Amino acid sequence: MHNIKIFLNGLIKENPTFVLFLGMCPTLATTTSAINGMSMGLATMAVLICTNFVISLIKKITPDMVRIPVFIVVIAAFVTVLQMFMSAYAPDSINKALGVYIPLIVVNCIILGRAESFACKHTPVESLFDGLGVGLGFALALTLLGSVRELLGAGSVFGIHLLPETTNILLFILPPGAFLTLGYLVAIFGKVKK
Repeated sequence: MHNIKIFLNGLIKENPTFVLFLGMCPTLATTTSAINGMSMGLATMAVLICTNFVISLIKKITPDMVRIPVFIVVIAAFVTVLQMFMSAYAPDSINKALGVYIPLIVVNCIILGRAESFACKHTPVESLFDGLGVGLGFALALTLLGSVRELLGAGSVFGIHLLPETTNILLFILPPGAFLTLGYLVAIFGKVKK
């Protein structure tokens, strides 16, 4: 029951996108489509789960004066594995769209923040559930943001055309559309959460 509470906390109460406003660079840059948003969210979630677990395991043997560099090395190791995995198995369109943003997961404040505020103070199992909850919250937020932007800007969701071309609003595919869409989704999330 305690682990479920930790999971739901990261998913809703401490949602990194809609509540904490963390990781805004990949949130705004990669959500031009639903598939790009979902891919970036799942990639970040995988790294978050793994790093939370490992950092929780090594917290007692890590000296305080090198804690942050150790955390970054652990995160970088998992990001490197993820990048090699994506290069080998992910479609070229996703690799091209996410390109530079995958290595930037290393310095994503969501991952380092969860390592510092949660993983180094809790058990490995609790850290695993925290990583899963926060990661899934981030992935769902990016998927939702990408879906709305793709629907309004291109008339499709996950490449499936739902609206005629005459209703497309190019602004939503461009960077200002990311800010507008995020603003409205944050307002809706805040209203629903209450």
